[in-house]
Amino acid sequence: MIAVVILCIVWAGVATGASAQGVGGPAAGGARAGRAVQQIQARFASANTTRDGKLTREQAAAGMPMVASHFDEIDTRHDGYVTLPQIEAFARERMAAR
Repeated sequence: MIAVVILCIVWAGVATGASAQGVGGPAAGGARAGRAVQQIQARFASANTTRDGKLTREQAAAGMPMVASHFDEIDTRHDGYVTLPQIEAFARERMAAR
């Protein structure tokens, strides 16, 4: 559940250029989005057990369930793995569609 919340925050930050408005104003929103981006990068690094910069479906399922649930949408090249830039691009597209 926490992963879903973090990923949503990151997606919002990516889509708005990490300048989300929050209770504390633009600086607080940007800082919050920045922390969320760091957390998602850490989760990606942790899930990437092979340390090759690629998450397989199994790695995503074990460490990033939200990514796993959208794996086929994120893996646009059908390589059988996703990268952090692909996850970020997917997030930007999802937020832009809102």
